Amino acid sequence: MNSTASETEVLALRAWVDRRMVFVELTDGRQVGFPAERFTRLAKAGNDDLDKVELRLNGHALRWEALDEDITVRGIVEGRFELPLPLAA
Repeated sequence: MNSTASETEVLALRAWVDRRMVFVELTDGRQVGFPAERFTRLAKAGNDDLDKVELRLNGHALRWEALDEDITVRGIVEGRFELPLPLAA
């Protein structure tokens, strides 16, 4: 059976932020999260702006309007982050 990218691509159903961790619920039932510090603009953002995450492009991307930041769901799932994990203090 042939399947196209659109048939197998995982999309976001919802996104939220809790204690500077960004979480995404995916169409395949998984929930994934990453620290805001993995992206420059998110790392510099105040908590109020960070909390204002929205889904865009029918679940293909996350958007922070006030920060002018877009992150693809595919990139999150594939672990493609802008910055390395912060070192534990």
